[in-house]
Amino acid sequence: MITISKSTGLGWTTLDVDDATNSATDIRNDVTELQFSTPRAVQEVTGLDKSAIERLLLLADFSMTPKGVFNPAVSHTVFSTVPSTSVNRAVSMTVDAASLNLTGVLFTDYQIDRTNTGELNWTAPGVLADGATPTWS
Repeated sequence: MITISKSTGLGWTTLDVDDATNSATDIRNDVTELQFSTPRAVQEVTGLDKSAIERLLLLADFSMTPKGVFNPAVSHTVFSTVPSTSVNRAVSMTVDAASLNLTGVLFTDYQIDRTNTGELNWTAPGVLADGATPTWS
């Protein structure tokens, strides 16, 4: 008998991001949305003798875009140095028993948006920086 366990996105147990001094900060409470991906590059190697595409897997990558509510004591402290520093930051994410820990993520922007209804939100896109393969455990 096969047992299938499924999860919602409600059970995040960690979402830690280093600030510019390599101090991990739990930003879960400020994050309202999180998109991340772990794509692989591909090379098309289709010969003239084929009638469908052949590909080889190449380098692994990672990107993330957390979005959240402005909090000067937590998330702003982490991301406010993005424009003025060029440091790799560690990121740890855990949902249920699945963890992804990266030692080198470069955050490329820290966008703050004040909506016409008064909300103050931020977005901080990040990409893999250190060549370490993203690996779930």
